[in-house]
Amino acid sequence: MLAGLHGLEAVERRLHPPDLAALRAHLTPLRDRLEQGLAAFRRVDVPKGLEPFHEQLAAGADELLAAQRLFLDAGPSTQAVARLLDCLRRHCRAQEALYPLRCVLPPIGRHFVEPAFHERLAQLDPDSPPSFGAGGGLHCAGLEESPDARGGFSLYVPEWLAGPAPRPLVIALHGGFGHGRDFLWSWLREARGRGFLVLAPTSVGSTWSLATPSVDALRLRSMVSWVCARWPVDRARILLTGLSDGATFALLAGLADEAPYTALAPVAGVLHPLNGPLGNLQRAAARRILQVHGARDWLFPIALAHQARDALTRAGAELTYLEIEDLSHAYPREANDAILRWFDPSLALPQR
Repeated sequence: MLAGLHGLEAVERRLHPPDLAALRAHLTPLRDRLEQGLAAFRRVDVPKGLEPFHEQLAAGADELLAAQRLFLDAGPSTQAVARLLDCLRRHCRAQEALYPLRCVLPPIGRHFVEPAFHERLAQLDPDSPPSFGAGGGLHCAGLEESPDARGGFSLYVPEWLAGPAPRPLVIALHGGFGHGRDFLWSWLREARGRGFLVLAPTSVGSTWSLATPSVDALRLRSMVSWVCARWPVDRARILLTGLSDGATFALLAGLADEAPYTALAPVAGVLHPLNGPLGNLQRAAARRILQVHGARDWLFPIALAHQARDALTRAGAELTYLEIEDLSHAYPREANDAILRWFDPSLALPQR
């Protein structure tokens, strides 16, 4: 199962239409191993009292297996995009199901933190939860009872944080047709060890309100205020980042008048035309921006990234540009380290 989690994460990082056959060949043996392992696990007699544990572990494996099958079984060409989006969603739901088992299965605990912290698992999950704001762990807020409702958010607060000292906040905006409940997992591993909060909002519509930015932008500000009122957040260290449409919207909302974000890190996005009429380019002067883009991006070609880089630089932004040669239109999880070190040097990994 863990090999399957890592394998699917590697596949998602390398998603590029011409490479699909090679990616499927890489994932097929991992799917086969998981099918065999899960079948054997379901055949064993469950010791009395361990039924909930057995069900939880099997549920995580079921979600992962469903994600692998969606990617490997091509299906009708008209369903290709929908199946890929569902694959990504099921991969995140597998992690959501497995995360509660991190304390009883150390290999799972290590999956949810960077290698530099693998020997510190007990410190990351103290037996007695410390006092830190409204409490650590995963939190969810929505417009309805369903965690899949749109317009709400997911929040992660490292379980070991304690005391009144304010901590940085990373706000991560999902891509088109995504959900904050899922995109949260793109940042949890880093947050759990390094000690910052992650807020993953969900757009009201199927993607961010790019045509009328105020719709989602006002909600974002309200979410930030809500979190800051309940946890000690350092308002001088609030990063707004996002992927694809989320990156495009991060610039729209992040450069707006009186925006509460102190740094912006758009990944695989573009500079929306509304930034000019809204006065965002004037406000970009001296703003800290890290722009990340893939040279192989097929949705937003690299020329668009260069145009955005040049326009923000001319506007006077304190811009750092990171171009990743082998990246298509996908999320580069390995770039989280560079983003964090740029955003706040105190969040760099500890020396081993």
